[in-house]
Amino acid sequence: MAINKNALIRYKTIDKCLQNKYRQWTLDDLIEACSDALYEYEGREINVSKRTIQMDIQLMRSDKLGYNAPIKVYDKKYYKYEEDEYSITDIPITENDMNVLTETVEMLKQFKDFSLFSELGGIIQRLEDKVYTEKTHQASIIHLDKNENLKGLHWLDELYQAIQKKIVLKLEYQSFKSKQSGLIQFHPILLKEFNNRWFLIGKGAASRGIVNLALDRIKSVDFDFSEPYIPVEFDADEFYKNVIGVTVHQGERAGNVKLWVHQRHAPYVVTKPLHHSQCIEERNEDGSIVIGIKVKLNFELERIILGYGEAMKVLQPERLIKRIALRVNRAKKLYDIKPS
Repeated sequence: MAINKNALIRYKTIDKCLQNKYRQWTLDDLIEACSDALYEYEGREINVSKRTIQMDIQLMRSDKLGYNAPIKVYDKKYYKYEEDEYSITDIPITENDMNVLTETVEMLKQFKDFSLFSELGGIIQRLEDKVYTEKTHQASIIHLDKNENLKGLHWLDELYQAIQKKIVLKLEYQSFKSKQSGLIQFHPILLKEFNNRWFLIGKGAASRGIVNLALDRIKSVDFDFSEPYIPVEFDADEFYKNVIGVTVHQGERAGNVKLWVHQRHAPYVVTKPLHHSQCIEERNEDGSIVIGIKVKLNFELERIILGYGEAMKVLQPERLIKRIALRVNRAKKLYDIKPS
């Protein structure tokens, strides 16, 4: 059952009131207390009706929220908890709750490299302690793909802060093609993850467009406060709409790519599309299919196609056919067996 923020504030306020045994609480008193609490949280007047508080009490009494609150009416107008020590904050955690909390903790811990989760880290630790004091440790049943040895992850927080605060960066960077690293000035825009690798998206020299830098190729990071940050209108969803991966050849238009897929692999490609534009153009009698996608050609697309080996063939465009054929022939030479 979904609960909005205002409803939770009302439940907690009613709970706090009913824990106070030194005062008698009428419905009007609870309405006033909830109105004051909402004003404190929201900074504006929010009308709380009599009907709303009556419904809140009814829900708190029920098991819909898991509270089963023992709220009793006496003298036909006063509300109190029948059990002196009761509070909705002290209800026991169910087995299902603990299972959900355990898996949630494991997933949240994936984001430990970001400082924006630093406060959350303490919450996660307390959740872990709470869960493990009430339940013996069990192996997680959700496993996220990760590479703990991936280089560059320690830069995530600094880069995130630079993007958030719009600070120009001085980066020592060495691409795979360069023999040595060099210093570059960079205006960061976005952090992007693809295929378990992280990239910094932004602008370097004024004459260049948007570029991506692999975090594992960054040697050092420094803030350049003397250089004004140049804001860029950038829509990540639009920018990456017509590509697979992170390599975007700007100025190039997306084109139609047609691929034949072997019958054994067709179900995988249908249920996990290569791209959001994917459509099935042909279904053959042998179970194979022909799919079409509309994308810009790049390295990531080639790598996916080559990953399917003999189970995928490029039918168009001609430029991609030649490129894949060249790479397949080069790969074949690595496995040519010479006669003994």
